[in-house]
Amino acid sequence: MTTEPAAASEQAPAPPLLWEPSQQRRERAGLTAFMRWLAENRGLPFSDYSELWRWSVDELEDFWAAVWEYFDVISSGRYERVLSGEHMPGVRWFEGAQLNYAEHIFRDRRPDETAILHASELRELSSVSWGELTTEVARVAAGLRALGVKRGDRVVAYLPNVPEAVIAFLACASIGAIWSSCSPDFGARSVIDRFAQIEPKVLFAVDGYRYGGKDFDRLDVVAALQEAMPTLARTVVLPYLQQPPDLDISRLRATVTWSELPPDPRPGGPSFERVDFSHPLWVLYSSGTTGLPKAIVQGHGGILIEQLKKGFLHLDLHPGDRMFWFTTTGWMMWNFLVGCLLTDAAIVLYDGSPAAPDLGALWRLAERTEMTCFGTSAGYLVSCMKEGLEPGRDHDLSALQAIGSTGSPLPPEGFRWVYEHVKPDLWLFSTSGGTDVCTAFVGGCALVPVYEGELQARALGAAVEAFDEQGRPLVDEVGELVLAKPMPSMPLFFWGDADGERLRDSYFSMYPGIWRHGDWIRITPRGGAVIYGRSDATINRQGVRMGTSEIYRAAGALDEVVDALVVDVPSRDGSALRLHLFVVLRDGVTLDDELRARIKRRIREDCSPRHVPDEIHQVTEVPRTLSGKVLEVPVKKILMGTPPAKAASVDSLANPQALDFFVALAGRLD
Repeated sequence: MTTEPAAASEQAPAPPLLWEPSQQRRERAGLTAFMRWLAENRGLPFSDYSELWRWSVDELEDFWAAVWEYFDVISSGRYERVLSGEHMPGVRWFEGAQLNYAEHIFRDRRPDETAILHASELRELSSVSWGELTTEVARVAAGLRALGVKRGDRVVAYLPNVPEAVIAFLACASIGAIWSSCSPDFGARSVIDRFAQIEPKVLFAVDGYRYGGKDFDRLDVVAALQEAMPTLARTVVLPYLQQPPDLDISRLRATVTWSELPPDPRPGGPSFERVDFSHPLWVLYSSGTTGLPKAIVQGHGGILIEQLKKGFLHLDLHPGDRMFWFTTTGWMMWNFLVGCLLTDAAIVLYDGSPAAPDLGALWRLAERTEMTCFGTSAGYLVSCMKEGLEPGRDHDLSALQAIGSTGSPLPPEGFRWVYEHVKPDLWLFSTSGGTDVCTAFVGGCALVPVYEGELQARALGAAVEAFDEQGRPLVDEVGELVLAKPMPSMPLFFWGDADGERLRDSYFSMYPGIWRHGDWIRITPRGGAVIYGRSDATINRQGVRMGTSEIYRAAGALDEVVDALVVDVPSRDGSALRLHLFVVLRDGVTLDDELRARIKRRIREDCSPRHVPDEIHQVTEVPRTLSGKVLEVPVKKILMGTPPAKAASVDSLANPQALDFFVALAGRLD
């Protein structure tokens, strides 16, 4: 890597101010209540969020001890210390305490209150009360015990984003078993690559699903999963596509249906197996674009305490709120959304295409559910913008108070569109984090303003910095996003990584003892942040580095451009470096010399003359992982001559056919 720091603004003026919290919002905020509690109970008065954040990372043990006490974490045994040290990896948190994640979900609930609202392309909008959720979780937990599942066993799910998935997870967690899930749009090989690593005992599976108005039978995939995972003792099939159930499960073995799980013989709801703070709760997976996906293990206590902090203090959820995030069970945002049940809000689930029958589907859902927080991807918001949608005009969004955005950087024009075309008084919080920690460590704060193009603030307890190559922190300059101190939700370990080598190589090889996340970030003078994309896909031209998101923003500013991918590719002899931009254009638009010139001019003006592409190619689609990430590095490897099978795991891709263009192009490059 070059030693020259990334280009950054030099005393640039603040971007436009788009939103400020009202005095009423400040008074009501969970953060305000927490700050008052700290002043009254710890003698720690803080004048603003910036002071609170600085204390939370400077005095890490005091902060997390305060979170534990403030949220009255239920545990058996007293913890010996908050953490064993700050040098990563290998930090141990709250040793000696035993607790259960699911127990905190169910405490102090009124049976008649709504816990979940849900809809899909197959099911009409409906709801699940806390009483119903309690009964069903107890029933499924009893069913798992009857199937021989005990503490530490693995239970996996091939289920859509429906209440049954939440029920199965909470039942699993309640008995101390370890959960893992994949969405049914994953193919058999992708699921096997993930689940087979952890040797599951029970599989929850769906018969099929509907997406974009098309039905997809999945029983053949379920049969393939059974064949590939001999540790499976039983499969529980949820009839979802076939309504009423008319399942031909003769091709499956050792199978029961969801309704055949027996009722819990014990009254009073589920019982909870308290486990060590660091006992595994679930296994998430890296995208797996090269090799097997990393099986990321996170713990009961670490996830619990992080999600309590996040839901109450950063999402600012209150009684009566209805929290939504568009996700599938194969993305960490599903786990994140389920964690919102720790608060007093209800959660909203949706299974189906966000563009079926049109891009207004989710806005109609927001109106029908009286959604208060609408969580989605930056890509969805930009698509709505480019399609000219007017959600604020066409839908009753009077209940909507906040919009969350993640998955990729939301460009400034996306911020403007939300305030001009959705609602002018919304709290828009763009967030950045990752599967690795199952949270956002930069994102929303109800006490600070929203500036165009900026993430509001670093999260409490998240020692986020921008580092240069020598490991020195930068302010208002682009650097490597690092976590200088541990967080409780960091991975306990990677499954099968006995000596921890893969974990160390993944996060700690560049800065020993410091977590390098793999994104470019700039910490602004206002305490916010701007994310510039993956640092391992950075475009380095004549010593000046630039995140790919900046180039995408410039190209995407043209109405004709729907999607884009950019890579810099050295010639085979290493004598030259050429920048290739691949664009997906609107239907009916063809890439001609005039459009090429406009794209180049826009990138020259918005980015730099160094980053004007040498070649621009029209493609029908950009290759992405199943979780929606652009395959920049694998595409670069393919164009440099790496065989496709070694550059990317085809089964990890949402659209593997999209690689065909790049394979063909590789053969024509010098």
